[in-house]
Amino acid sequence: MQSSEDASHHLSLGKTLQELLKADDENGISISEVARAVGEKGFGLLLIVLSLPSALPVPAPAYSTPFGLVMALIALQMIRGRRAVWLPQKIGTIRINPKLADKMIGSASRFLSKIERYIRPRQKWIRGRTGQASLALVVLIMACLMMLPIPLTNTFPAMVIFMIGVGLSEEDGLLAIGAFTLGCCAVLLYMGIVYIVLIQGVEAIEPIKDWIKSLVGISE
Repeated sequence: MQSSEDASHHLSLGKTLQELLKADDENGISISEVARAVGEKGFGLLLIVLSLPSALPVPAPAYSTPFGLVMALIALQMIRGRRAVWLPQKIGTIRINPKLADKMIGSASRFLSKIERYIRPRQKWIRGRTGQASLALVVLIMACLMMLPIPLTNTFPAMVIFMIGVGLSEEDGLLAIGAFTLGCCAVLLYMGIVYIVLIQGVEAIEPIKDWIKSLVGISE
């Protein structure tokens, strides 16, 4: 049975995100400021923040490519075993719009409130070097998929990265395994889309977009 101490720990993740995304600047908080706030606590929180704009029900496409690039860099550093993230200055100055930050906090809080009862520290192999490197490889693949110029297909890999971030933050190896499984499904989805486009040409993109919209519930 989950103790009250464990429950309060999981409930604090949404509040932690809220604190991370607070900004004194009217233009919003920068990626480097978020990275400094996270420090050596782990890469999980940073992956959660960076994946949220694309993982939202109504994605923010302008963030998919730059944030995908940042997450790819983070994944490479995790594979190398770095303790804290390093970002190029130009990338670190990218800011998260305050309105988007509020939307990210609200969306993350709602999602976490639904799954928090199932999250707990278990299978802590993900905190080891091999575990983190394995998950980092999945993050790297998902981040690269996010950067591909395929409309409306950023949400799936972003959700995979979000779940890996939660798994790392909460030391939940089972959740990370679930994210890995979803990541494999995302790869198959992209392979299928690329195959259809190669066979049918660029005119196949519009039907694919309509199909994805129907899956995620986006109406015109």
